[in-house]
Amino acid sequence: MDQKLERLMKQLGEAINESISDSEQIAEVISRIKTDGYDIFVVLEATVGFNKREAETALTIPSEGEPELKMSSQDARFLKSLRISIDPKPGRNEKAA
Repeated sequence: MDQKLERLMKQLGEAINESISDSEQIAEVISRIKTDGYDIFVVLEATVGFNKREAETALTIPSEGEPELKMSSQDARFLKSLRISIDPKPGRNEKAA
């Protein structure tokens, strides 16, 4: 793995740990649990995924008065996973009534 990415992942872990340990709200709840006579331990699991971004591609739908639709290849894959297709011609994705 890229050393820069490893360093950033470590910094992210440290930032998450610090934000949890510095949380007054979490400390207050833990204190109440201990006051009620319980020992407490907290184990958190985080899943962090990384994808290398591809070059942005733009899909332009020309139409008067409407803005461009810009979509990355990742956007297109996400829509495809939802079984949504994008047709650059207006009205083509509408179902017949």
